Amino acid sequence: MSVVTLRIADEKHARLKQLAASRHTSINRLLDELATIALTQHDLMIQFKAAAQRGNPAEGLAILDELDAHFTRPES
Repeated sequence: MSVVTLRIADEKHARLKQLAASRHTSINRLLDELATIALTQHDLMIQFKAAAQRGNPAEGLAILDELDAHFTRPES
């Protein structure tokens, strides 16, 4: 396991400490979780771009239109 030294403003540190406390976890675990989220988002973007290059643009746009219609429908 690696050790990383992070220099941040005191105000940001205080806010992270509050956030960690509200989640009943340590700042270390919180930052580890946030790093995992960032890496997951990065990996998914790379996968999406690779799939988009191999895919059919018209089909992709049709899927996005369906999703847009689904998520913009008024709730019943």
